[in-house]
Amino acid sequence: MAVADAAAQPGTGADRPDRYKWVALSNTTLGMFMATVDASIVIISLPAIFRGIHLDPFAPGNIGYLLWIIMGYLLVTAVLVVTLGRLGDIVGRVRIYNLGFVVFTLSSVALSLDPADGSAGALWLIGWRLVQAVGGAMLMANSAAIITDAFPAEQRGMALGVNQISALAGQFIGLVLGGVLSVWDWHAIFWINVPFGAFGTIWAYRSLRELSQRRPARIDWWGNLTFAVGLATVLAAITYGIQPYQNHSMGWTNPRVFGSLILGVALLLVFGFIETRVPQPMFRLSLFRNRAFAAGNAAALLASIARGGMQFMLIIWLQGIWLPLHGYDYADTPLWAGIFLLPLTAGFLLAGPLCGYLSDRYGVFLFTTGGLTLFAGSFIGLLFLPLNFSYWAFALLIMLNGFGSGMFSAPNTSAIMSSVPAEHRGAASGMRSTFQNAGMSLSIGVFFSLLITGLAGRLPGALSAGLVGQGVSPAAAHQAAQLPAVSTVFTAFLGANPMQTLLGPSGVLDSLSPHAAQLITGKQFFPNLISAPFHHGLTIVFATAAGMALLAATASLLRGTTPPGPGARVSERAKAPEKAAR
Repeated sequence: MAVADAAAQPGTGADRPDRYKWVALSNTTLGMFMATVDASIVIISLPAIFRGIHLDPFAPGNIGYLLWIIMGYLLVTAVLVVTLGRLGDIVGRVRIYNLGFVVFTLSSVALSLDPADGSAGALWLIGWRLVQAVGGAMLMANSAAIITDAFPAEQRGMALGVNQISALAGQFIGLVLGGVLSVWDWHAIFWINVPFGAFGTIWAYRSLRELSQRRPARIDWWGNLTFAVGLATVLAAITYGIQPYQNHSMGWTNPRVFGSLILGVALLLVFGFIETRVPQPMFRLSLFRNRAFAAGNAAALLASIARGGMQFMLIIWLQGIWLPLHGYDYADTPLWAGIFLLPLTAGFLLAGPLCGYLSDRYGVFLFTTGGLTLFAGSFIGLLFLPLNFSYWAFALLIMLNGFGSGMFSAPNTSAIMSSVPAEHRGAASGMRSTFQNAGMSLSIGVFFSLLITGLAGRLPGALSAGLVGQGVSPAAAHQAAQLPAVSTVFTAFLGANPMQTLLGPSGVLDSLSPHAAQLITGKQFFPNLISAPFHHGLTIVFATAAGMALLAATASLLRGTTPPGPGARVSERAKAPEKAAR
């Protein structure tokens, strides 16, 4: 196994002043937090964004804009982090990282100045979100490598834990920030990046420096091209796969979606062949012969898929059913959903740095495998929770979910980064981020598909019967029930009144008595109507997530037991020069 010990390698942080490592950790933590907050901040803000650009997200053809505003950022970061990590190995990790701050900040300015309305306004946002994602990918790809270079081995788990948990917590804090800021002005979700981005950019250029040796190499153009196009094609196909197609609730029967999946997988296979043939590959696939590296990344991918799907399912559960049943207006549910998910973030924040620190002393095995087992157990607990739950039970389960994920993430990142030679840390960091970001994108496609499949068989009948029972004509009720289930889910997801959205444009509500119309569009009718079909879909989703979490725990087991922390392997003789330098 090729293990790079920072204390034994010149220029990797062991011979640097103590103060610099904390500067590197602080700046990269800010960068990672910003990058991941923006992956989720628009989710809660989408209702305000579409109102602001005067675009109806439920009009025919407009659901694609909605999905691309969410998915475009995730897709670009997943595709580019490996390339940008490898580029950091060649031209300098700090150089690429600093440029990422510049690109991220300037694109945030452009996003906040959207000059158009309607479809043009949506395309402006999608385009600049893609540019912003390039900056985010530069930050993500190199932050872990910069920290690994700066910290000695016995402190690396703690440092990477802080950095990793800031990234994961950013995904959930973004939900709350989006809800709070969009109430004031939807532009503010992009304005907030500008002062922090400008500060981070100046701080990074003034304070960060290259500790690793640059290794000039030829860029693997064919490898980069086949990987980027292949992964982008797969993720784009998944995005279109969850959109309605003709008379189907989803697009998996669309020949273009099926063909794109085949093409994307074929290109990724070509990428693998190229990387085994070129003298200076974009990513050395031989690193996967390292059991710790391969098992750690496999566990990270599976855990990311389970975690990402859970995030969206919990939001829909809260906004579509639980919050309305407890008296919250649909327009207010996006903000309160973010607030009620705070125990999940608290679990991350508590477990990540603590378990990262402890893993330096006692090894990663207990924390990675144990954390994933707790992670899986929380999904099983959610399976048995009634839809109209007591909040304390829900809060406890999602806190345990966050705690288990935090237990796993920080030590796993430390183990992955410590298992590769120093000269490959940029590429390794990029590959680790690719698995995490691709897992998030895959999870949306996988879990939305599972949820819609569960809803499609039961929702139309329940919806039709419920409407007829309130005086809606059978023909009108049947027409409303035939609308794609994904449209019904997205109405709740966007904080819109589902029944008002489904029936208002057709004039059905105007034909009813005021009492019946008020009952149908009230806070109780839709949640009670959808509860049984939604619970069926949710059962499928959480059972699948629990299975993936257990598979991730199994993958983590395959890394084998390791000695207590990388630092425990550093001899006193190796530590002596480091202490003298400090």
